[in-house]
Order: sequence, then C-alpha cells, then structure tokens
Amino acid sequence: MAMLLALALLGTDPVEDVQVAVLAHPIEKGTRLDRSDFESEARAPAAARGALSADDASGMEAARNLTAGNIVRRSDLMKPQLVRRGEPVTIRIVSGALVITASGRALNGGGQGEMVRVVTNTTNRTLDGTIEGSGTVRIAAP
Repeated sequence: MAMLLALALLGTDPVEDVQVAVLAHPIEKGTRLDRSDFESEARAPAAARGALSADDASGMEAARNLTAGNIVRRSDLMKPQLVRRGEPVTIRIVSGALVITASGRALNGGGQGEMVRVVTNTTNRTLDGTIEGSGTVRIAAP
C-alpha cells in the first residue's frame, strides 16, 4: 500500500506484471524438458527478461539442476545430448558410396552435428567424428 501511495505521489503508475513460463517441478541436469514441465506465473517485467517460453524450451536438456518456480533462460539449457561420454556408439566410416560400421565408445558427449572423439572396440583406435543421431557417429574418410 505504501508503495502504491509513493508511486501515486510521484505520478508514476506501477509496472504491471507479465505472464511468464516457470518450472512446475524440479528438473535434474540432463533431463529433456517438455511443455508439461511448465506453468504460467505473473512476474515483474525486469525479472522476466530473457525468459524462454515453454515452446522454446521444449526438447532442450537442462545444463544444470533447476528448481521449481524458476524462470528458464537460454543459459540453463543445452542441445539434447545424443551421445554421452562412456556410452557405446555405432561408428560409421563413410568414403563415397562405401560405408563401414564398427562399434565403439564415446570419449566425450555432444548433440546433433557436434564433434566427438570415439574409440573403436576392435582396434582401440581413437577417431574424431560428427554426431549424426542417437548413438551414431560419422567419420568422413579422405
């Protein structure tokens, strides 16, 4: 009440809150977000600056643990990890029309189109490739 009185005396209208998407429950690091993870709340415009909508955040993964009621910003999220460190991968070595597949293990993780280092299970050779899909890495032969 005192705040409204002070604003009225100064001739300034109070700033209206805006509806923003906030997390409905805690989210663990690495969890893929969905629209159902969000609810709408009224927040001050300054606090809502940089907030992502539920649609923009859907399909992305949490880069760190996130608490319920928080506004989600771009820095809180990352591309979905299609390959994770230490997990088995299918290695596709491609040279023109020739495609050779081998099994291996990822030495680091990443999302679609990102570079990743893998080691083959049969020869223990380390290769650098591009993540094509879930658990699949493409090595372009010269």
